Amino acid sequence: MTRQERAAEIIRMLKKEYPEAKTELLHSNPFELLIATILSAQSTDKTINKITPVLFSKYPTPEKLSKADLGEVEEIIKSSGFYKVKAKNIIETSRILAEKFGGKVPDTMEDLLTLKGVARKTANVVLSNAFGKNEGVVVDTHVKRLSYRIGLSDNTDPEKIEKDLTVLFEKKDWGFVSNALIFHGRKICDAKKPKCDLCVISKYCLKRIK
Repeated sequence: MTRQERAAEIIRMLKKEYPEAKTELLHSNPFELLIATILSAQSTDKTINKITPVLFSKYPTPEKLSKADLGEVEEIIKSSGFYKVKAKNIIETSRILAEKFGGKVPDTMEDLLTLKGVARKTANVVLSNAFGKNEGVVVDTHVKRLSYRIGLSDNTDPEKIEKDLTVLFEKKDWGFVSNALIFHGRKICDAKKPKCDLCVISKYCLKRIK
């Protein structure tokens, strides 16, 4: 079976297992998803989902967050890790949104990358989950680990892994692939103790751990 054929079977099984796969970051609009994704760096969705309701109840719009007191924002997001840098980034990003984009989150990769704290991975999350646009594949720690384990990529660099995945899967599926692999990594393919006996794609895994 070629890598392309294996990828086709893997996505077929993942669509059956996780038909509604989407980001687990709580949000009600693109702005909330953008800020939550920035905060999620080096943190967990569970932690961020405890923080953002408090943050957005006080600062629900880019305009309000752009004028927020830095110390107050730091206190709210403290448990997210690297909170001093993140606080500055989300306030500055909110200022850019308010002044340059009319308070709206842009829906292009080029514009999103002009925001503070936004790299390609964050932009891909927002584009796919908020706007239904697939410009690439989000490669987080789960996607990186699974891509290697199931033989979808031999690379370790996230950008190279992303390129490998975009070749293997149709563009319309890039967002789904990201979310489904993240789901699978969290629920089944744990870094230290993968549950291979419960894995629906185990027969396509080249590095199954006995």
